[in-house]
Amino acid sequence: MEQKTFEVIRSDEEWRRRLTPEQYDIMRRHGTERAGSCALNYEKRPGTFSCAGCGQPLFTSKKKFESGTGWPSFNDPIGSAVETSDDSSYGMVRTEVHCSRCGSHLGHVFEDGPPPTHLRYCINGVAMNFTPET
Repeated sequence: MEQKTFEVIRSDEEWRRRLTPEQYDIMRRHGTERAGSCALNYEKRPGTFSCAGCGQPLFTSKKKFESGTGWPSFNDPIGSAVETSDDSSYGMVRTEVHCSRCGSHLGHVFEDGPPPTHLRYCINGVAMNFTPET
């Protein structure tokens, strides 16, 4: 990811205190959770998915779909809540998705999603919190 100043800035020590070890590995070290391991993959209630690092709303349940990949998948984020950068790790070229407010790694976006966007935001569930509609 190119150098950018984010609205939410924390030291590495602060991130370690705020996040679980799994969240820290995924969100700050660009890891990936095991497919099918997060309950948010199966979340069906209406509501909002927000960044576990800073609380920024990222996706709504209206844009969530079953991709069969084992990770929560969405076809469109909320406004400019996420940003992308090139990721050439592990010998692959992919587009990384990160929170536009704190820079935390969320997952990747692919061009094999359903209409109308044809995008699939494949997001690590532990990188998000879910708030059901009231």
